[in-house]
Formats: sequence, structure tokens, C-alpha cells
Amino acid sequence: MSPRKPAKRPSSIDVAVGRNVRIWRLAKGLSQAELADRLGVTFQQVQKYEIGANRIGTGRLVKIAAVLGVPISVLFEGANAGEPSRSLLALVADSRSFRLAHAFAAITNGALRLSLVTMVERIAATVPQTKRRRR
Repeated sequence: MSPRKPAKRPSSIDVAVGRNVRIWRLAKGLSQAELADRLGVTFQQVQKYEIGANRIGTGRLVKIAAVLGVPISVLFEGANAGEPSRSLLALVADSRSFRLAHAFAAITNGALRLSLVTMVERIAATVPQTKRRRR
């Protein structure tokens, strides 16, 4: 028997591409199962793509971009660790943050939007720094 190789960790690029697939899937209102069906894979495979556990091959990446209606290049945004958009992309990759941003965008009254931002900032200020989740 040959010795087992240690499990390969996902690269930062695999994680960034997976996160972007998730962001665009959510933006298009698709479930993991719906995207999987259109790609001809299982929803578990889409989950693995989205967390970066499985690398997405070139052909599949082209198909994902087509299904999501985006240029392939947007799926690589934030892959460069120095890009400032990285933390913003990570934030909207969280489905709760995405839902909040989507609902906020639907509010057209400027005063109401400002009140909501002020309220959220006040709530956030009461959370001790050590207990804030980092994603």
C-alpha cells in the first residue's frame, strides 16, 4: 500500500472564485440545487465549489458564468489578496448580509435609510469587540 497524501487545502483563488459563485448565485435568486441542475452536478458539488473545497475546472467555470449571466472575469474578483473589495465580497457572501443589503436597496426613502443605518450602527456599537464574528 502506498502512503496516503495529506488532504490538499483549497487555495485562496479557489476560495475567492467559490465565494463569487455563491454571491452571483444568490444575486440571481438561484438555490444550490437549481444551479447544480443547470450544471449537471449535485448540489453537494456546488457546495464544495462555493467553499473552495473543490477546484472548478475551466469548462465548468465557463458554464457557471453563462448560467449566472456574468463574464468569467467577475468570478475572479477579490482573488488577489491585495484587492480592497475582498472584505466586502466576503460580507455579501453571507446569506444574511446579502438579504439585508437586498432589503435595504428596496428602501427608497432617504430618511428611512439613514435611520436604519443609524440603528444598526448603534446596535453594533453595543456588541463587545471580542464577541463579534469575523467571516
